[in-house]
Amino acid sequence: MKQKIFIVDDHPLVIEGFKTLLKQNENVIVVGSAENAFEAMDFLKKNEVNIAFLDINLPDISGIELCKKIKTEFPAIQCLALSTFNDRAYVSKMIENGASGYLLKNSSKEEIFLAIGEVVKGNMYFNVDYQKQNTSKYDQAPIITRREKEVLIEIAEGLTNQQIADKLFISITTVSSHRQNLMLKLDANNTASLIKMAGKFDLI
Repeated sequence: MKQKIFIVDDHPLVIEGFKTLLKQNENVIVVGSAENAFEAMDFLKKNEVNIAFLDINLPDISGIELCKKIKTEFPAIQCLALSTFNDRAYVSKMIENGASGYLLKNSSKEEIFLAIGEVVKGNMYFNVDYQKQNTSKYDQAPIITRREKEVLIEIAEGLTNQQIADKLFISITTVSSHRQNLMLKLDANNTASLIKMAGKFDLI
């Protein structure tokens, strides 16, 4: 089944370019687009969408706030930030608000397709270079909760969010929230680096 993609960007040329690029991926279909948050929310109330690409810099409210609204009203929709800003603060806020990833607008076609594939599997994807934004590394293991550790162990075993939810008898939304918190606490930008950092601190 094709993934239904929705694009939110206030530049029509960006939207058209992105649509053209996504047509090259046989696993997705662009079902619509919007140039501001108001149009976006109106569209989502009436149409089925799997993945929403959100520009950070929108004319009415930011893509960061729009992400929070979408995840509150339509928790099943996966949000991917699409931005020109390679800024750790933006990335952190997007994760806080429930985003599944963060892509720079100069990302290659391969990176965008990879991000879609990862999000579909319940993973997260970022192509922002965290080390450029934060040169200091953790020297001490972060404090994680008992439930976060349980989720972390299952992530390391290669389970998807849905499989973890089923195994631990919790909702997929709760699993996603724990995964996002772990990414922040362990300064990880994808599942592989999350597992690597967890191993470094003997958390798994």
